[in-house]
Amino acid sequence: MSEQAIQFDLDGDGVLTATIDMPGRAMNVINESLDAGFKELEAKLGDEAVKGVILTSGKDSFVAGADIDGFLAMTDPQAVFESSEMLKKFLRTLETNGKPVVCAMPGTALGGGLEIAMSCHFRVALKNPKAKFGLPEVKLGLLPGGGGTQRLPRIIGMMNALPLMMEGKDLRVDKAHEMGIINELADDQADMMAKAKSFIRANPEAQQPWDVKGFRYPGGDAKNPKVVQMLAIAPSMLRQKTQGNYPAPENIMQAVVEGSLVDFDTACRIESRYFAELAVGDVSKAMIGTLWHGLNKIKKGASRPDGVEQYKTRKVGILGAGMMGAGIAYVSAKVGIDVVLKDVSMEGAEKGKAYSEAILEKAVSRGRMAPADKSAILDRIQCTDATDPLADCDLIIEAVFEDRGLKAKVTAETEAVIAESAVFASNTSTLPITGLAEASKRAENFIGLHFFSPVDKMPLVE
Repeated sequence: MSEQAIQFDLDGDGVLTATIDMPGRAMNVINESLDAGFKELEAKLGDEAVKGVILTSGKDSFVAGADIDGFLAMTDPQAVFESSEMLKKFLRTLETNGKPVVCAMPGTALGGGLEIAMSCHFRVALKNPKAKFGLPEVKLGLLPGGGGTQRLPRIIGMMNALPLMMEGKDLRVDKAHEMGIINELADDQADMMAKAKSFIRANPEAQQPWDVKGFRYPGGDAKNPKVVQMLAIAPSMLRQKTQGNYPAPENIMQAVVEGSLVDFDTACRIESRYFAELAVGDVSKAMIGTLWHGLNKIKKGASRPDGVEQYKTRKVGILGAGMMGAGIAYVSAKVGIDVVLKDVSMEGAEKGKAYSEAILEKAVSRGRMAPADKSAILDRIQCTDATDPLADCDLIIEAVFEDRGLKAKVTAETEAVIAESAVFASNTSTLPITGLAEASKRAENFIGLHFFSPVDKMPLVE
């Protein structure tokens, strides 16, 4: 494999395909190794033989975003500002060079990856159900620093763009297409490249909408009465949520609003200033350290004790089919674990299973899940009002009312039928585990496993 991050191929029709395929990485990211490729692409745009460009990826995804590892070292706001401006300069060259540039995305485009895509005149993506599209920088205390706060509102409107950026939402390919972030969908690789070339042939002098005289924001800019009405209450609602401790959403809102009142290039400089402020700040560094570096270490097993083999739960028994038990049953079945959901009555257990059915039906109705997948998940949940079906469960999660007597009763009943090696876990959030374990015949297998509520929306366990 070549050590170059971008491969170039010019066909007989003058279409230059620039394929980003970074050596040694599972996904493409924006870092210094791309600089040489970007400069070469910029030079090739000036070649008369080149009639248009297709920017694509040699991997299953397009570009996952910026390389986060370098952000902790950023301490000079001027250097951050200039770095952001350099990327923007290249992206502006793509969209103002006078030749059509199409982004052909086989999969995920997040953060800087989507910013690159939005700087192209046309975006076509594979119908890849695993692909994600969005600007999630806010989750690490940052904002999109490659023009994202200016291009996304100009593509889908301020009212639609602000929630996506301020909450860091990911979109599936069909939703991104529906919103207009992606212009066209393709069935396979050949179809994607054909549609990209078709756009180039039909638009030899393509321009971005915001570079056309008379451009107007979809839904209006910050002076539009409807937008003004939203902006009048948005800051106070945001402050109520963040208590002033989370500057990234505020900077995003300010960059979008202020950027809508000036020309595009000035708007991009405004974004760079707000980005630099966040990048050198303590909040983003703390969030990156914890939610990126720390979390990735944990995912790789950094907190696992030495000499203990990894164990995978096959079947979980859940005691109590109330809100917590029903939620635990759903998330367990969703990841492929068989579930026995026990309640004092079969009616109660089935009501708990109905919680999962309602969530899954909503996903099916919105096109996010196939009906067959919904049925497969529900089939993993067995309802019961008896203890015997728990016998072959290797993990029991008790989620009954916060009553010591009741918890002691279900502990004794369950331990009478489960294997000696099974683990018994209490979902309690208030009662000491050591005290609850006194009701167990094998306290060494009694643990706390606390899920946060609502379980299906809070991916956190302690």
